[in-house]
Amino acid sequence: MALKSKKYPLLFLIPALAFIGIFLLLPLGRTVYYSFTAWFNFAPTKKFIGLQNYVNLLQDDVLRIALRNTGILIVFALIFQIGIATLLAVCVDSVRHGFQFFRTVYFFPVIISATAIGLMFSLIYKYDYGLLNNILAGFGKEKQVWLTAKSAIYCVAIPTVWQHVGFYFIVVLTGITNIPGDIYESATLDGATFRQRAVHITIPMLKPILVSNIVLVVSQSFRVFDMVYVVTGGGPRHESELLSSYMYSKAFADYNTGYASAIAIVMIIMGIFLTGILRFLTGRMQGDD
Repeated sequence: MALKSKKYPLLFLIPALAFIGIFLLLPLGRTVYYSFTAWFNFAPTKKFIGLQNYVNLLQDDVLRIALRNTGILIVFALIFQIGIATLLAVCVDSVRHGFQFFRTVYFFPVIISATAIGLMFSLIYKYDYGLLNNILAGFGKEKQVWLTAKSAIYCVAIPTVWQHVGFYFIVVLTGITNIPGDIYESATLDGATFRQRAVHITIPMLKPILVSNIVLVVSQSFRVFDMVYVVTGGGPRHESELLSSYMYSKAFADYNTGYASAIAIVMIIMGIFLTGILRFLTGRMQGDD
């Protein structure tokens, strides 16, 4: 009888399971296999070489740069995406007029494609006719080269943060609106200021949402590709390369698909490891509360 009652739910799960199997698990399995092969130019033949691709990764200077830049992007996004989004949400929640206007304006960059935003910022950074240098020229200052080896990754991080702040802003703002108003009223009657209410009521009660945002930011940082591809192309001299862009260049510029597959597997392992650690740490923090 119990088996019969489960028949229809299982029947409706079959399309979803088939979709996951065909478009997620099967490509993942093939990528794992490709990472153990020497496969060039998308040739029909592949040579099994075991762990050689992973050994080469340990000796790859560009991969180390990509790892460093991915870490910088994650830290940059954690601090500024979540920080700015939380600050904006707390401020907008106190606005009584034009509430919907601010929600629309801050969320608007999220619906623009990253390619369009990347193109816009690449024009802003241009030496000859870029917006930044035109502003400097207007104040009588000398033009600057913005996309240098040291600054390139930050020039990529800025538009990346700007695009996604609106998403986390909406998430945090939704969490704030779900906080009972009685708590704020009691705090106000006790003489609590706006800053005190934000620090001692809003932020602590938003902790589960902020934890979820942290995990989302880390996973999203591993998927940043089009922004760096449009703004810097991974240059100059690979100094703004991310794991995603380096994997792409190996697969579709150098046509070393086996090596690119190994980079993809490293990205997956790192993403799972970091999100798992974050979930564990934040779970313990919530448990301590």
